Amino acid sequence: MILSTKLQSKENFLVGVISDTHGVLLPAATAALKGVDLIIHAGDVGNIDVIDELQSLAPVVAVRGNMDGAQDLQGLPYTEAVEVGNVLLYVIHDIHRIDIAPSQAGFDAVIFGHLHCPSIVEQSGVLYLNPGSATQPRRSYPASLALLNIRGKDVKAQIINIDD
Repeated sequence: MILSTKLQSKENFLVGVISDTHGVLLPAATAALKGVDLIIHAGDVGNIDVIDELQSLAPVVAVRGNMDGAQDLQGLPYTEAVEVGNVLLYVIHDIHRIDIAPSQAGFDAVIFGHLHCPSIVEQSGVLYLNPGSATQPRRSYPASLALLNIRGKDVKAQIINIDD
């Protein structure tokens, strides 16, 4: 997906990253995503209403998770490449199913979900971001999402804990 010309011409982008909503979009998540240029949902959406509500805030790119068997979510792709300014993002729900070498393929970041635990790791020049679960966190983590600040080729990620 290539963002509109208007967004491509910006110098700085703020991208909201959310995953594992499982059909629930907490008000705190909605509040944390206000003002972003784009929202990426890394799977296990749960129902189409979550995407519809997110689209009221910003354009949405979503991938299909292992729990997205509902008829209205079956059209979601399993992976997505997203160009934001000068940065190329690879989105997949389950990182263990990745079938490319992101650094060799030219990706600057890989966004994934599934584990319900937030993490930010850099490996071979690629940022790996899991925003955690926005509704069903694991291992005593709070519900969370992430923000990506993109400036030129520079990508910085921040985990945002959300409490409702």
